[in-house]
Amino acid sequence: QVQLVESGGGLVQPGGSLRLSCAASGSIFSIKVMGWYRQAPGKERELVARFTVGGSTNYADSVKGRFTISRESFKNTVYLQMNSLKPEDTAVYYCNAELSYGLLAWGQGTQVTISS
Repeated sequence: QVQLVESGGGLVQPGGSLRLSCAASGSIFSIKVMGWYRQAPGKERELVARFTVGGSTNYADSVKGRFTISRESFKNTVYLQMNSLKPEDTAVYYCNAELSYGLLAWGQGTQVTISS
């Protein structure tokens, strides 16, 4: 079992910044890669950013140049630095871990609201 706990969401004005954190615990040896997804009201969950098995990163086109995913392996923690936030970034953000044997783990989600 892998547990993921997100933190750092909140209400920010357009143009502002937020930093999300995701701490993994439990059977962390089974984690292959980690990343961030989001789900806006009435929309499907979508990839925001993730690490690949090789250590590179993938970003959604809508966040390239504004969001940065990073990690501290010794802390089993992944971060998402979000800059130049827009109202359309409003969503529940979920931390994700891809595990051995094709399994997935999800955090409980953290709300990010961009509004003036």
